[in-house]
Amino acid sequence: MNKQTSIDLERSKPLDKSAGQQAGDGITARASATPEEHALIVRDERFDREAMVPRHWHSGDPVATAWYNSVSASLPRGEAFFIDTMRDFRDDVPEKIAREIKAFCTQEINHTREHVAFNRLVADHGYNVESIDQGIQAMLALVEGRPKEFNLAITIALEHFAAIISRHLLTYPDYLEGADPVAAEIWRWHATEEVEHKGITYDVWLHATKDWSRWKRYRVKTLIALLITRKYFKNRRRDAYGLMEQDGIPRWKAKLKLTWLLWGNPGMMRRMFFEWASILMPGFHPWKHDDRALINKWESPYADAVMPAE
Repeated sequence: MNKQTSIDLERSKPLDKSAGQQAGDGITARASATPEEHALIVRDERFDREAMVPRHWHSGDPVATAWYNSVSASLPRGEAFFIDTMRDFRDDVPEKIAREIKAFCTQEINHTREHVAFNRLVADHGYNVESIDQGIQAMLALVEGRPKEFNLAITIALEHFAAIISRHLLTYPDYLEGADPVAAEIWRWHATEEVEHKGITYDVWLHATKDWSRWKRYRVKTLIALLITRKYFKNRRRDAYGLMEQDGIPRWKAKLKLTWLLWGNPGMMRRMFFEWASILMPGFHPWKHDDRALINKWESPYADAVMPAE
């Protein structure tokens, strides 16, 4: 195992309004809930491109495989959107937050690279995943020309959804039980970094909207979280149905089986619903739920790319 080094980002008290002035949702601009000592680690993990990941890599189950493949196929374009959105704020935030944005973007670039490679393996098994990528592209085209704060709110909603799913993948071993070890390792690595950087988008939001009223910040954040999460989850189900149909499973049966997987056993959506709903509450911040112990459960056996202090 190569030595793994964290980035000491020297967490800022992120925002620069006067002490005690409210930055919205009940959080003061000078008091992000992100732990002061929290550091990001940029892990340059590359999984085995020659591995014979089976067609139904998750427990031999076409339903679970289709769900995770649907999510994976959506990630490259989605993560490129997150990167572009965060880079739009890089010159307008304090230096320490700018360094965090750089680390966040590097993590997401690595995630994109690995999921592009993984999606090629899925395609090699005969699945058509091009339509999923095209669907994400069409959805993102709808936000072109929107204010950058609007795109940031979308990023917050999807990063929160990703962080909650990631928390569950790291907390409950049954979600990936029986999965191909190469594929499972990719998901655990990705989940670790999603949990690790879950607060940066919201800290940037607090800074970017420091002149907004509490009500405007809450309204925009909450409405976009409801709309975007609903649309994303609906589209992932639709695309999973399509992948199962490519395995010869009729649409009606695919709907029943996926519903049971997500809401019955193991029931990720049922288990995580109230945790996801925290984004709808006043005073929300991703780090009000401290997940650092989960990050420590996973250690990369690969070389890491360390972001230097600037």
